Amino acid sequence: MPFTYILYSEKLDKYYIGACINIERRLYEHNLGHSKFTSLGIPWKLIYTESFDSFTDAKKREQQIKKMKSRKYIESLIAKR
Repeated sequence: MPFTYILYSEKLDKYYIGACINIERRLYEHNLGHSKFTSLGIPWKLIYTESFDSFTDAKKREQQIKKMKSRKYIESLIAKR
């Protein structure tokens, strides 16, 4: 099932927004340091997910959240869950 997700790093005090099909595998990869940015913030915690019928829809939602460029917006999404 496709997801849009938000991770949080206490170490960096930053959020990371992404989209994937297998959320458990993707979180594992982030915490292994497969990505240059996420390797700096290990350990990452999964704090928000939205599920979709298609990966295309999950990617569109990821881009929508990223375009907001707002920590307040991200935190409002998290608070609603």
